[in-house]
Amino acid sequence: MATKHTFEVAPDDAGLRLDQVIPKHVPGLSRRKARAVIDVGGVFVDRARVKVAGRPVKPGQKIEVNVGGAVERSEPPPAPRIVHVDDAIIVVDKPAGLVSAPTPEASRGDLLDQLAKQFGEVYLVHRLDLPTSGLLVFARTRDANKRLGDLFKLHDVDREYRAVAVGTVAAQTIDRPIDRKRAVTHVTPLETLPGATLVACRLETGRTHQIRIHLAGIGHPLVGDRTHGGETERAFRPRPPRLALHAAVLGFAHPVTGERVRWEAPLPADLATWLDALRATRSS
Repeated sequence: MATKHTFEVAPDDAGLRLDQVIPKHVPGLSRRKARAVIDVGGVFVDRARVKVAGRPVKPGQKIEVNVGGAVERSEPPPAPRIVHVDDAIIVVDKPAGLVSAPTPEASRGDLLDQLAKQFGEVYLVHRLDLPTSGLLVFARTRDANKRLGDLFKLHDVDREYRAVAVGTVAAQTIDRPIDRKRAVTHVTPLETLPGATLVACRLETGRTHQIRIHLAGIGHPLVGDRTHGGETERAFRPRPPRLALHAAVLGFAHPVTGERVRWEAPLPADLATWLDALRATRSS
């Protein structure tokens, strides 16, 4: 998680470079580290992202510095698998560990940034959490972006996930609001596992962390979900490689042709390998 530091430029700081004034106000941040944070896009001046370390500051300017893991990563971010491309849309299979779009902490290397470098103009339609893998659609034109955005607002999109939840989960529909907004998840058990259940979760709505919140709310948090379920992975041998959640199905009316299109993405190797190892513990 990124840590946010904010301060206002004092009169005696006037004229200093951005990489000089930040270490004065952010404890433990050297000038070299400040330049690294600026370079990845973690600094805002008067709410505008600034990536020029030598930019002079003025009294009264409000500086926001977001320091997190992005500045420490030496390896390049993982690349997505391109599933489909046409003149209007791009469908990708996002790996876990890749951010869908820019964050306050960083503005480069994310999925949107990678696609823009490869395809030019690209619009973000929806997101997946950093630890979640699976299918996402991006728009290539403003018109396609609006049409897809309308479909998501109307919940006229097929979205089905594969997840591993703690305990024995029964087939059910969870209809519980999230942040005072209607949220509905249809849960179908697919396989009983040692201490857990592999489930299919079909979203009728699409709230932030909906599956994670709904399953935790009925006493069956997702394996590996430290935010909503605690350190559930400690109960499993072998331990899961990450959050056991994958966006497996994505379908909608194509924004240009109107034809119903649909894609499926199998479980990635990290989760598939872990599931095989977990199944093997039945006989051990």
